Amino acid sequence: MAEAVNHPPHYNTGSFECIDVMAETQGVEAVKHFCVCNAFKYLYRANRKNGLEDIEKAIWYLNKYVELSKEGCSK
Repeated sequence: MAEAVNHPPHYNTGSFECIDVMAETQGVEAVKHFCVCNAFKYLYRANRKNGLEDIEKAIWYLNKYVELSKEGCSK
């Protein structure tokens, strides 16, 4: 299950992960908003679709939001 949550192969091309390319091309603030919306989506559907896996995905997106926020503070 962890592979479906942390760095699933279908979100990678070569050495680039989709969310990192998004931050580079769309900007960090846009990706932070995306992370919050995606976390909400996974929490909203968890009881009707993938249960714990969706909760783990929501946590992943919230952690990514925190990571991006902290990176912005250190610059």
